[in-house]
Amino acid sequence: MSIAHGRFAVPAFSASSHRCPFRLRHGRFLTAVAKQTAKATLCPPEDGAQISSPSSTSFSFPARHSLSSNQKDQISLYVRTLLQWNQRMNLTAVTEEREVMSRHVEDSLAILQPLWRSYLSHCCSSSPCDGLNVVDVGSGAGLPGLILAIACPNWKVTLLESMKKRCLFLEHIVDLIGLSNVQILCERAENVGQSIDYRELFDVAVARAVAEMRTLAEYCLPLVRVGGLFIAAKGSDPQEEVKSAGKAIQLMGASILELCTVDSHSPKGQRTTVICLKDRPTPRRFPRHPGIPTKSPL
Repeated sequence: MSIAHGRFAVPAFSASSHRCPFRLRHGRFLTAVAKQTAKATLCPPEDGAQISSPSSTSFSFPARHSLSSNQKDQISLYVRTLLQWNQRMNLTAVTEEREVMSRHVEDSLAILQPLWRSYLSHCCSSSPCDGLNVVDVGSGAGLPGLILAIACPNWKVTLLESMKKRCLFLEHIVDLIGLSNVQILCERAENVGQSIDYRELFDVAVARAVAEMRTLAEYCLPLVRVGGLFIAAKGSDPQEEVKSAGKAIQLMGASILELCTVDSHSPKGQRTTVICLKDRPTPRRFPRHPGIPTKSPL
């Protein structure tokens, strides 16, 4: 299924395919036949990674060093293109290439290790995280979803973004880099979460710099399958925000697994990854109609 102007069409990713079924171009979705991506395993923790108990995880993950030279080139091309487009539309407040790399790209890559570890521990007991179906909710300029798609070409990554101009940028950069494992949905999360084609489809939902946790839980968890993960990238001290979101997370059928502290080069330094496990279906009444989760958080 693709989404254009709030109407649903074209079937979504099949479970056995890594192909991108459509692309967004000037507000219309077109069917596309993409090349099969080369299979690659998710980067495991590298030497030097330090992991403590799940309740207070702290680690250092040299994310960029685990990428191939081709993946690093793809990320560099993304950063340069982002800054070029940023001169015409507001995609990021950061205007220096080095800052984008440290504050946005490394922040996005830092999600990989806790995602990998939590998924293997709670969602998949045997095989590595190959072929994950991931949705980036409120993707914006493609952070973190597009970076994850580059780092893990065997994943199927859906970039969910409601603003058309941002979707045009995402479509451009996906074509420019040549990513065949990405699809773009130009629609609100509340509508996608109520679609039979997408509801409880994804193994993992990720979100970065989108909304507070109460609202974010209602956006993301209806999209996650039972047994999957919801991962939110938050600031250095989200404990109160997470605590206030406990009811919303529980209503969506999930529970909080852990809060992981992640070293970051952002102005506020350390960041936190909040990991939730979905253990039962989300009630049909959620998500509520567009705009309500923001105006009246649970």
